[in-house]
Formats: sequence, C-alpha cells, structure tokens
Amino acid sequence: MKVLVFAAHPDDEVLGMGGTLCLHAAKDEVRVVCVTDGSSSQYPGDAAVRERKNDEAKRAAAVLGVEDYVHLDLPDMRLDTVAHVELNAVVEEHVRELAPEVVYTAQPDVNADHRALFESVAVATRPAPGQPVRGVLTYAPTSSTEWTPAATNWFVPNWFVDVTATIERKLEAFACFETERRDYPHPRSERALRAHAEFYGASAGCEYAEPFVLVRNVQRG
Repeated sequence: MKVLVFAAHPDDEVLGMGGTLCLHAAKDEVRVVCVTDGSSSQYPGDAAVRERKNDEAKRAAAVLGVEDYVHLDLPDMRLDTVAHVELNAVVEEHVRELAPEVVYTAQPDVNADHRALFESVAVATRPAPGQPVRGVLTYAPTSSTEWTPAATNWFVPNWFVDVTATIERKLEAFACFETERRDYPHPRSERALRAHAEFYGASAGCEYAEPFVLVRNVQRG
C-alpha cells in the first residue's frame, strides 16, 4: 500500500502519528511531505536554525523508518498568505506522483497552517473518477489540536491505531527535535506524549494508541 503524509511543519507528523507512521513504514511505501520551511516566522533570517530543523526532521523520519521525506519551503506560519490554488498544486503534485491509497494530514485546528493545508488536501483527494486515494484521515499534533476552541473545529476521533509496539520509537523520533522539545507539562514533552497515547489507548482498549478522524473511506468492491 502507498501512504502519503502531509505536515505543515517539521514535527507535526511525529507528534500526531509517529507510532502509526512507524507501523506503515515497516510494511508500506510511505512518503512524508512537510510543506513549510518550519522556521522563517520563529527565526526570521536565521539560515542555521532552518538547516538544523531540517536535519532534525530527517533524523526523526529515519528513526521511524521513513526513507522518502520531502521538505519544501513555503512560508512557515503564513500558509494563509499563499494563494489557495498554489498550495493545491503543491499537494496535487505529490498525490499525482505517488498515487497513494491513504492520505493523512493535520487536523484543521487552531493553527492556520493546518487549516490551509487541510483545505488543499481535501481538494487534491476529492473522490472524482480515477482518484487513487481511498482513505483520508486527520491526525492531532499535540500543542495545537487540543488547544483549539470547541467552536472552531473540535477534534472528535473516530479511528484509533494501537501503537503499543511503536510508542518508544515515536518518543525516540521526537527526541530528535531539540529545538521543539519543552519541559512537562507542556504537550511537546516526552511525558505528555506518553500520557496522550495512554489516554487514547485506554479509550480504545489497548496500552497506547493514536487518534484520528476518518474523513472519508471508499471501500473497494
């Protein structure tokens, strides 16, 4: 199976679905596409930080077993300034090239980049004749999705993946992000990530789980 994962920022996919991504990488053809440079808003003009974050993301992908990692350079925290049709074209290019059966993207939450990317993924994966994508799911990057006001776009998962076998790999991958790690009780901490997986594991009847929203699934006849 071919799996395509979109991230707005380096670490989105590790925070939200690192354990699931590791499971896919062990048996499927996987590509991860991070669409923004990941640093130009936080660290404007600092090429060294940008390169460091890119290196962190590649190392994290390698820990999870992902070999096909693509890091683009659209403006971090400013995807809403990119014309919708231009972002659509970026997403559509990878959908067309890989022809995945399953696509993941971040939940359209309080982060405007996540919302803009979700809208373009929705366009690129619309179920027109000949569309290879059968399943579309959103994942929940911690320190973003859980901070979203209920009136905006509340995350109500209806799909869970048992990541008991890969939770340690997820935590190892996140440890690569030295620029993004924070002390507990911040959500971007090892303890918080483990607690998050424990909570959803208890919700799904296993030790550790990652939650998703199944946007669409087309069952093969």
